[in-house]
Amino acid sequence: MTAQLVPGDVLRKTDKILFIAHLALGDFTYLQNCFQAFAQAFPDIKIHIWVDEVRRTRQVAAWPFLKKYALYDWLAECPFVAKVYQQTYSPDLYEKSIAEAQQQDYPLVVSLSTLRPPMYATMARQISPRGFVVGMKKPAGMLALHKHLAYRKLDAALDPDRGVRSGMHISDVYAGWFQQLFGMTSEPASRFPFVHIPPQWQLAAQDQLREWGFKYQEPPAAGKLLFINPYAKNNKRCWPLERVVELVAAVNQLDAWRGAHFIVNVVPEEMENAAKFFAPYTAQQVRLFSAQENFFQLPAMLLECDLIVSVETAVMHLANAVRVPVVALMRQKNPEWAPIDQEHSVVITTASRRDWVKAITVAQVVEVLGR
Repeated sequence: MTAQLVPGDVLRKTDKILFIAHLALGDFTYLQNCFQAFAQAFPDIKIHIWVDEVRRTRQVAAWPFLKKYALYDWLAECPFVAKVYQQTYSPDLYEKSIAEAQQQDYPLVVSLSTLRPPMYATMARQISPRGFVVGMKKPAGMLALHKHLAYRKLDAALDPDRGVRSGMHISDVYAGWFQQLFGMTSEPASRFPFVHIPPQWQLAAQDQLREWGFKYQEPPAAGKLLFINPYAKNNKRCWPLERVVELVAAVNQLDAWRGAHFIVNVVPEEMENAAKFFAPYTAQQVRLFSAQENFFQLPAMLLECDLIVSVETAVMHLANAVRVPVVALMRQKNPEWAPIDQEHSVVITTASRRDWVKAITVAQVVEVLGR
């Protein structure tokens, strides 16, 4: 068996570790288990996480949305994370964060960034000139001199594709990384996503449902609660709002769903447009929801629902985390990102690998709901 990339004597001398990653919510949903397992295996090492914002920009208008990234709320509640670098969304703040990290004099830095690994190899060494630095390394051509020079800054390199086989789930891939890095092994059952929702956000979700007349009032409202998420960061993974309206009408015709209530999840920056679009449909028990105040508003609302229909984004993984059944609408491109809880998840996949999620029809979703 190949030796772990981070030597045992380095770990024994380390009091804190910096993980660098361009984390999306979906990434953290599964990497969280790895970080927690690391904290349990090495309780004397404090975990610091650098969340690199790949959308970093000088455009001031974009900063409010980048600054309010929901993942920061989640990380703030993780008991095994001691420090988070989250001011990386502008070039100036990025440089200030680099200087702050350099002051920590990290004995161990690990980059888990698969995008532009040479850049992150250089960045990791910049943060820790004297520490043990590990980073991702992908094959580079003979003429890619700048990449080879960047990789030389690493004390050890991790091939993110090593050991990856067809059919592997992303949680298995991440577990494999930590095994290569630190010699850590884990059982598949320990890779299931989880989220601990603070009580105040559970109460807030219940209050919102009561205000909408969906739940928690006297007399109690009849009808199931269906959560629909048509939004993703990439247009290829979004579902048209027109399909959502069609789905609401179709579901209302199903015996098991008569009198249902519908919550449509909207990303904060699209709320104004969505409100105009759905204004004619509020009488059909459709309400718009957006976790604009805090990340935990989202899992708290998911927890209250009977079923979740979501495009391929973090919502379908959070559905598994709160143990609510989910119908996932996915392209063929990334099957490793399917919801992990197969017993409580149904995946509807596009017919062609080149198809966008919008190719999935309302009839396909209704067929699943009608079973």
